Amino acid sequence: MIRLVRELYLYRGLLLSLVQRELKARYRGSFLGFLWTFLNPTLHMLVYALLFTVVMRQNTPNYAYFMFVGLLPWLWFSTSLSGGASAISDRRDLMTKVRFPAQVLPTTVVVTNLCNYLLSLPLMLALGFFYGQWPTWHIILFPVLVVIQLIFTMALAYILAAINVTFRDLQHIVSNLLTMWFFCTPVLFRLTSIQDERLRTLVATLNPMVSLITSYQAIFYEHRLPDAAPLFGVGVFSVLLMWCASMIFEARREEFAESI
Repeated sequence: MIRLVRELYLYRGLLLSLVQRELKARYRGSFLGFLWTFLNPTLHMLVYALLFTVVMRQNTPNYAYFMFVGLLPWLWFSTSLSGGASAISDRRDLMTKVRFPAQVLPTTVVVTNLCNYLLSLPLMLALGFFYGQWPTWHIILFPVLVVIQLIFTMALAYILAAINVTFRDLQHIVSNLLTMWFFCTPVLFRLTSIQDERLRTLVATLNPMVSLITSYQAIFYEHRLPDAAPLFGVGVFSVLLMWCASMIFEARREEFAESI
């Protein structure tokens, strides 16, 4: 794990260059261009808001804002995993170069989507202003949540990218699993809406994204501090997962150039 982090630091210039290139190329050639950074999450929000406020009525006040608070970090997470799974297998042109640091590729995907998330935050805050939801001092914990989610997401991206090099079906499996994972995470509903306490505890325990999403909702929507114990548990788990991911990545690194 130390070697992986050290190499990322040594090649930080390359990482920054690749992130900038991805951000510029993502909507190149489209008429609206960079505006899609805001339009994509907005369209997601409008579809779900229409469904759950008109068709399936929710009793959550300011539901569109509540849902948007959880939707943005989820989009960062899901797009990072779906793109990170094929980050190495799709870049044969770079992997065949001498001494190319393979971990830069999944990291580029995660950091690029993090940038998209951060760029979408003004839109979320504007929606909050519309509903009279003003930021409070609790947002000082926002960087902590971002760091924990970054470690957790990068760990999963490393594992998926390393395995997908030899098992290409994984990237398609991940896309389907993310759909199921989304509906098991309290983005469109409040965790307290699960009436069965044992089921609610099980969902919160087995799904690390539950603690992260509810923590975002706590600081932006409920204006309180997140529950410390679950968030601390996810933080520790993310670091341990990152350690395991680095071991898996290092063990398979020599096979990447040959396998792709």
